[in-house]
Amino acid sequence: MSLSLPGETDWSAFTLLDHHRVSLLRSIKEAAREETRIGETGPSNNVCQITSSEILGAIENVIQDIVTSLARNKAPVLTLVNRSDWGNIQFKDSVGLQMISHYTTRKIKSDCPKSAPKFALILKILSVIYKMVQNNTYATKRDIYYSDTLLFGNQSVVDNIVNDISCMLKIPRRSLHILSTTKGCIAGNLSYTEEDGTKVNCTCSATAVIVPSNVQGIRNVITDAKFILIVEKDATFQRLLDDDFCNKLSPCIMITGKGVPDLNTRLLVRKLWDTCHIPIFTLMDADPHGIEIMCIYKYGSVSMSFEAHHLTVPAIRWLGLLPSDIERLNIRKDALIPLTKQDQNKLASMQKRPYVACQPMWKKE
Repeated sequence: MSLSLPGETDWSAFTLLDHHRVSLLRSIKEAAREETRIGETGPSNNVCQITSSEILGAIENVIQDIVTSLARNKAPVLTLVNRSDWGNIQFKDSVGLQMISHYTTRKIKSDCPKSAPKFALILKILSVIYKMVQNNTYATKRDIYYSDTLLFGNQSVVDNIVNDISCMLKIPRRSLHILSTTKGCIAGNLSYTEEDGTKVNCTCSATAVIVPSNVQGIRNVITDAKFILIVEKDATFQRLLDDDFCNKLSPCIMITGKGVPDLNTRLLVRKLWDTCHIPIFTLMDADPHGIEIMCIYKYGSVSMSFEAHHLTVPAIRWLGLLPSDIERLNIRKDALIPLTKQDQNKLASMQKRPYVACQPMWKKE
């Protein structure tokens, strides 16, 4: 059985939020000391700026290999990393899920009927990226898809190819002038300046601020927050916002990715951790999907493991909801949601993941 956080109309479990407020207060002081140590000695997220000429050169190298193959009367081949293969992933507690140096690859052949369409689409998107970098313009993945919907077929095709290109060139997606569509929100004791000079104040009110599309360009981050709280669901986030949570408990920052977080939300969480060095807690549903979403923030995902150093925050703490809360707080059985077959499969899959082995409490939960 699982337990969800209260949403807009479901208040049967809302007393759990009060329980976790108390837990949060107890944890902040201890966590703050630990974060200070991490801030002094931990890894930095300062990414060396990749120049336009370097990006153009990387794309030109790919095209040159294709031209060379054609000159030798050979069918051109593109080599892509198997991004979703767990065999290419290693777990490091201080980083999360990251790609190994000797990863396996797959060939995208131009003369194979099955792979030729993808070969052509990769070249098409490479040409789009090349022009954008040349002209210093930007586009979202959705913009690229709608530039020729008949060619691409569906949005997921563009999404996967963009990630494949980023991994192949070893250049972060945002450096390729491709922006992510943002769905996350942020509120609380925080202000910053965006790349274009726009000043943003996230002080708690009835309306949250949309996570910026260019997190890398944020500067002048100012906050007195004592901690950051990541909230899985937008409904719970809005309820806490209406309750003036950010100010009543302690100055804090709240972030929601509205379910599975988008890239920008994950980048912002990492940037705030690198900048502020304050504790980060997650408030998730007590079900397999809630726990998995927490793991994405903390340890990353398999498909984006090649960017783990910029996306993960291993210091994140699981505040709850915990499955053990159900028994400890005497939650009524009729307030619980039965686990589905899909939930059971998700649990079985998560039990095999490398980060569970080093988290005995998680395994118990």
